[in-house]
Amino acid sequence: HIYMFRQDYPKTFQPVSIYICLVLLFLFVTLHSPSVFAKTKATQRPYVIKGKRYYPIPSAVGYAEKGIASWYGKKFHGKKTSNGEIYNMYSMTAAHKTLPMNTSLLVTNIKNGKQIVVRVNDRGPFVQGRIVDLSYHAANEIGMTHAGVAQVHIQAISKEKITVDKYGRANYPDIKQGNFYVQIGAFFNKNNALRLEKRFKNVGHKTTIQKHNGDKGLIYRVHIFAGYTMSKAKLFEKAILENGYVGAFIIAH
Repeated sequence: HIYMFRQDYPKTFQPVSIYICLVLLFLFVTLHSPSVFAKTKATQRPYVIKGKRYYPIPSAVGYAEKGIASWYGKKFHGKKTSNGEIYNMYSMTAAHKTLPMNTSLLVTNIKNGKQIVVRVNDRGPFVQGRIVDLSYHAANEIGMTHAGVAQVHIQAISKEKITVDKYGRANYPDIKQGNFYVQIGAFFNKNNALRLEKRFKNVGHKTTIQKHNGDKGLIYRVHIFAGYTMSKAKLFEKAILENGYVGAFIIAH
């Protein structure tokens, strides 16, 4: 009977095809069920601003980026942020398009070397070319409120390195001490990253490749060890820049 049942179907539509269709239908219904989205925090779901879709990343581990920072103040003071908090322009917070909420970021003003630590509690900035929106107080601390924007380097700080004292104040790691690297290149093509890494390894440098999920796909970042102090790292960065690696910058692992 099974044999006759199979023969009743066209060769291009056997019962196995029905099974596949049923499986696909089940997956479609499951993935579009509200209960699936309920398991994901609202701030971690994809969202659309001005016709562009953004995909929040699941983890900030190893995240570092160089670009333009801006700041926002009175216009948004007292209003809700993306994670439901009330925005306070005098707190040390920031907005980022894709980092998880409560990520701690070390922000360095490249022009004057001033550094701060902020906590991500909002989404933005949605202006092309800008990577982070700082609160007024945070921006003032690194001397960029007058200009409005600044070239910065941002890096996620591990929560394990942050302690809280008996008064509830957060203590961050010494930003002048650590394992400092200089990023000399970032590639979508892994082989290009491997070739650059090999070039520096062959002359005795300690190098590593860090993977990061960017807006346009997986990015391979080539890092060279630059020393255990910020002062040494800055000297190394200067040498790298003078040797033609435009855009090289310091990060801490």
